[in-house]
Amino acid sequence: MVSQTAAPPSPASTPAQNVPAYAPGELAALAARHGLTVSGARPSLPAYIRQLWGRRHFIAAFATAKLTAQYSQAKLGQIWQIMTPLLNATVYYFIFGVLMNTKHGVEDFVPFLVTGVFIWTFTASSITAGTRAISGNIGLVRALHFPRASLPVALALQQLQQLLFSLGALTVILLVFGQYPRPSWLLAVPALALQALFNTGVSMAVARLTAKTPDIAQLTPFVLRTWMYSSGVMWSLDHLLKGDRVPHAVMVALEYNPAALFINLMRYALIDSYTWAQLPPFAWAVAAGWALLCGVAGFVYFWKAEETYGRG
Repeated sequence: MVSQTAAPPSPASTPAQNVPAYAPGELAALAARHGLTVSGARPSLPAYIRQLWGRRHFIAAFATAKLTAQYSQAKLGQIWQIMTPLLNATVYYFIFGVLMNTKHGVEDFVPFLVTGVFIWTFTASSITAGTRAISGNIGLVRALHFPRASLPVALALQQLQQLLFSLGALTVILLVFGQYPRPSWLLAVPALALQALFNTGVSMAVARLTAKTPDIAQLTPFVLRTWMYSSGVMWSLDHLLKGDRVPHAVMVALEYNPAALFINLMRYALIDSYTWAQLPPFAWAVAAGWALLCGVAGFVYFWKAEETYGRG
């Protein structure tokens, strides 16, 4: 008996050939009619803000977990949150205050220096954390669907939590050196709120830049170091800029650079000898302008590349 093998069905007889062909425009209309959207597409700005607000509990939990895990391998644990800026302030005191004598003419130099170091560290740490917001959490970005702005916002919140934890040590130092609580200390609250908004906006802008160009993360420490030296962390810009040694345009740029403004507003709030006369004109208004400009612009700039994060 000769066995016969059934021939495979011809392409013309397969069910798939009965599926109608659609033009691209027809497919888009069909998807819209059934409520289908492009996977990972960027939502509108109002919708994105609502999504971000809906993830507020995740943002807070993520920031707290990052803060807790930061020093989990160190024996002193969370004490390093206080020790790191204090050790930096000690080094700066001996190098700049003693060897370079920048403390000359500056009243209450230790509170002046320590306040500057703590407030500067808040900005520098927030920006540094922003460089790792996407690349450091790439597995999370690729595995789950959520507004990517949650990551830089959470990391900025982590740095704010760390600063608030460290302010206890700053308060003790101020008390030891004769700076006792007074009504002006309440001004520290709006100053820190403006700085936090500014830091978050810059962190989001840096997060987008480094997600596309990782080499920027390698340049960030050099930029931050230059910015620190030009912001009066270790010396008084007011004394440095006296006379005609510095061109007027440079003087204005140094006085109104946002890091210097936030540092000096905190010094004005916390240190008795740091008076209103040492602040540049309209310091609070300019600081608020920097915070709103960078906060809003950084958020919009990050949102515009929402669909690109974790791709490629």
